[in-house]
Amino acid sequence: MKLELFIVNKIKSGGISGKRLAGPVVKVAVAGITLGMVVMIISMATGLGFKKEIREKIIGFGSHIQVVSYDFNLSFETNPIEQDSLLEEKLKEVPEIKHLQRFATKPGLIKTRDEMQGVVLRGVGPEFEWSFFRSIIEQGDTLTLSEDRASNDILISDDIAGMLNLNVGDKVPMYFFEDQIRARNFTVKGIFNSHLPEFDETFIIVDLRQVQRLNNWEYNQISGYELLTGSFEGITETGMQVSRIVAGHISPDGTMLRTKTIKQSQPQIFGWLDMLDMNIVVIIFLIVLVAGFNMITGLLILILERTNMIGILKALGITDWSLRKVFLTLASNIALKGLFWGNLLGLGFCWAQFWFRFLKLNPDNYFLDTVPIHLSLIHFLLLNAGAVIAIFFMMLGPSYLAARISPVKAIRFE
Repeated sequence: MKLELFIVNKIKSGGISGKRLAGPVVKVAVAGITLGMVVMIISMATGLGFKKEIREKIIGFGSHIQVVSYDFNLSFETNPIEQDSLLEEKLKEVPEIKHLQRFATKPGLIKTRDEMQGVVLRGVGPEFEWSFFRSIIEQGDTLTLSEDRASNDILISDDIAGMLNLNVGDKVPMYFFEDQIRARNFTVKGIFNSHLPEFDETFIIVDLRQVQRLNNWEYNQISGYELLTGSFEGITETGMQVSRIVAGHISPDGTMLRTKTIKQSQPQIFGWLDMLDMNIVVIIFLIVLVAGFNMITGLLILILERTNMIGILKALGITDWSLRKVFLTLASNIALKGLFWGNLLGLGFCWAQFWFRFLKLNPDNYFLDTVPIHLSLIHFLLLNAGAVIAIFFMMLGPSYLAARISPVKAIRFE
């Protein structure tokens, strides 16, 4: 057994005199690192989970990338483009594109006996990806669509249903304003709730054919294509690839096309979400700082308590580096024990919250009804590696101080 490790084991077991403070100091240091690690894991998991949940909700209403007319019309009363099977095939060949679907929009007005509400019909086809809406449906079911006949069913949000006192199965009169007022009756097939008022109070999901008829479009005219990718992180690069394909393509009717990513469509929301990264970094930095100072204080107390031992060891010829290694090893044992329990408790809490969702939120303030959890392996490993490196470098100072102690003064120290 190496000399440094032998001395460390003796200090930990109390085999070397001066145990009056060692036990409580070690326990406090371990508890501090444990608590700090728990807070860091929970902070990162909830911060990343919040970003992921909000991001998926926004993408559920607008997809990752849209291909639309080049007219820069920012309203929901869009100019049509023609469906193009050649363009669709080219877009599907982009590696990151996992799904392609058509869409069309039409502003309108819902009016019941006592209330009215301005809305936007979002027409979707049989190929529409329903996974997001299935996850937020509270009553009823998603639409059943086919290419053979148009459906009169619609999906409305819980906010609209509450404002207009509507339930599943109710008939809904809607009015559309052009050269003359046009009226249509729809049937509520399902009620969803994303907890995002900006979208819930605006969009109604309807059959694409209904929007085409209301816009006086041909069967092959749409507002554009929506593209779903395999990864949000690469959305900018994928958007550039799609843009290059679209830039060199002209629709059969001569219309030029452009692309826009969800980040470009909703810059204010994604700018707000990006600020969460800075909040997480600041929290983790402060916690590491506090845990590090806690370790420094504990190690200084241990050094002060072992001053006589340090003097005797130096008088016997131990090198400064070996002496530093004693206290660095002792600090490492304390840190590893704290990291172990911190990881165990932090991951245990995240696991319990992920499956049982016992911590609730007010969706009016947080847009979610439970505290979200998301933590990937890479984030977990980076967090632990960062904590180990930070604590190690903060331990170098106290260990250097121990090596600078004079043997004569240390032996006489009481």
